[in-house]
Order: sequence, then C-alpha cells, then structure tokens
Amino acid sequence: MEFRDLKKQYQVLKPQIDEEISAVIQSSRFISGPQVARLEQELAEYVGVKHCITCANGTDALTIALMAWNIGEGDAVFVPDFTFFSSGECPAYEGATPVYVDVDANTYNIDPQKLEEAILKVKEEGRLVPKVVVTVDLFGLPADYAKIRPICDKYGLLLLEDGAQGFGGSVNGKLACSFGDISTTSFFPAKPLGCYGDGGAIFTDNDEWADLIRSICVHGKDTSNPNDPNAKYNNIRLGMNSRLDTIQAAVLLPKFHAFKEYELKDVNTVADWYTEALKDTDLVLPLIQEGFWSSWAQYTVQLPENVDRKALQSVLKEKGIPTMVYYAKPMHLQGAFAGTVSAEADCPVTVKLCQTVLSLPMHPYMSREDVEFVVKELKEQLAAA
Repeated sequence: MEFRDLKKQYQVLKPQIDEEISAVIQSSRFISGPQVARLEQELAEYVGVKHCITCANGTDALTIALMAWNIGEGDAVFVPDFTFFSSGECPAYEGATPVYVDVDANTYNIDPQKLEEAILKVKEEGRLVPKVVVTVDLFGLPADYAKIRPICDKYGLLLLEDGAQGFGGSVNGKLACSFGDISTTSFFPAKPLGCYGDGGAIFTDNDEWADLIRSICVHGKDTSNPNDPNAKYNNIRLGMNSRLDTIQAAVLLPKFHAFKEYELKDVNTVADWYTEALKDTDLVLPLIQEGFWSSWAQYTVQLPENVDRKALQSVLKEKGIPTMVYYAKPMHLQGAFAGTVSAEADCPVTVKLCQTVLSLPMHPYMSREDVEFVVKELKEQLAAA
C-alpha cells in the first residue's frame, strides 16, 4: 500500500501525461513554453482570481510574495506554529520575525482568537511592526477566513494564504488560493495537485503585485514591455531564478483536469469512509466545519495519550500500512529559531498535537477495501494498547 499512490495515478493518466511530455520534448521549449501559460490561465480561472504566476516551488512562492510587499527587518509576520518549516522560514529569510500562533485543536489551522492576542501583544511590546498574517490551509482544509480577514482589516495587516496543502479546498464555494491578498500553492508530488518534481504558483487580483511577482521570478527583469526580446536583459530590481519547467506544466495539465473532474470528489469519499469507520474509536478525527470542503492532503487523527505512536507505526508498517507524522516538532522549537523572539511562543495545543498526530494513507485512488484494511489493523492495535 502506498501512502499517496502516485504510481496508480500515473497508470490511469499515462496516455495524457506521456502525450503532453512528448510535445514538450519535440518542441524543445523546456523553459517558459506554451504549456506554462496555458496552465497559469487554467489555474487562475479555476481559483477565481485575475493572476496566476507559476514558479519553481512553494517555498519560493511564499518568499516572492513577501519580496513583492518589501517585508523585512523589524516586521512581524504571524504564522501558525503547527505547520511545515517554510511557512516561517520564508519571513525569517527576508529578515522579518515570525511570530508563532497556536492552532485550533480540531481543524489544525491558526486560531483566530490566539492570532488577535498575538497581534495585540506585539503592538504593546513595540519591538516589531505587525505587517503580515500567513495562514496555512493545513491538510487540505482552508483556514477560517471569515474570522481571520476582519482581524487583518482591523489592524491593517496583509493576508498571505499558504495554500500548499489546501489547493482544491473551499469555503461556501470560494476556493482556496483566493482568500489572501496574495495566495500561494505548491506542486510538490505529494500535494493534492502535484507535478513530478518541484513547482509552485502565486495568485492575486492585484495588477501591480502581479507585475512585480513576474519580474521577481525572472531575475527582476523589466516586464513593462513583454514583446521586447531584450527586456529580460534589462533588470530593474533584484529578483530570483524561479520558473516552473515546461515539462512540469505538461505533467500538471492532465493531472489538473483529473483533479477537477473526479479526484477531488473521490478523495472526499475516501475521507468519509475513514470517518464513518473510525467514529466509534478514541481517536480525535479531523473536523470539517459546515460550509467547508477539504482537498485532503492528509487524513490526520490524534491518538490517545497512552498510545506509543512510534511502536504503533512500526506494527502498521509490518502489516504493509505506511503512516506519517505531520508534524513532530512545533515551529517555535525548531533549532533555527533558538534564542530568537520567535522561540518565545506559547502554543500548548501545537505541542500536544506534535505528540499525538498520525496521518493515515490517503489519496483518491484508494478503494473501500484499502480503507477497511487500514481501519481494521489500526483498531486492533488501539485495543491492545
């Protein structure tokens, strides 16, 4: 059994993927080929924003957004404590200070009440200037933007949506990657929509920011005249080399069509099977609030505190069931932030989650029999604990 079965997905989509890749190879337009522009247009239309700019990876996407806003030293960027390292790494790399905020114990996303408390504390201390809130649509579920957006507006903060895991999720029909002033996603292979390498994208409705982002992605080139063949040699700002390879765009096009047509629906069916089968256990199951729709990057449960997680994982692995721990260490306790203001966070929910979460195999190509097998073995080990 695969944790996320990319092999099965390729078997299903092989003719379309192979055809798209072959077209790129035959054209030899490996950088900025027409597939990239086509993908950007389709992604923007799907998400419901004016601009989609692809880039090399999800981490670059966050960094480029912060660069477009000129975020740097002395700025406070509020980030959930329970997330992947890049959500906090990118602000720190730009010289800003990540301020870690605890998360909701059931949704795993940033707690709006704790967010406002963190903002007020920073303002009261006066060491930093509050600038940005980075929300993370963790495990496929969008954050609670109905509560977060008013907080950002109240304190004049920019909202950066990290939709690396949330692409395809929605709230009352509004799709992830459309909630932020700028939103980003990742096409890392294991993501809900993944390529066969690294890739990312940036979304915004703001024309000025979109032009800045396109410039930053290609060494700060002049984007004022896109038809000028010499424009790329006129660099008007410092930028990066962060482009989505044409072959990766070719992989993503058929995968995106499958994602829209049936994968998103099917992965929610798998989640429903898990939830129904596990509802009578002592596990804390994922909470999907009314009006919310998840793209299920992970199906993550919380184990009872008396369960030895490492031993459980070992036994399940022997049975052919892979599991993962996302995440084993709070962001504020990462060694990179030792001795900094960022390490001063008080996030007890995150600390507990890091000790108890376990992610089960999850993808749109799982059968009901696969889920029943995972649940059967998991229940047996929980009963024996």
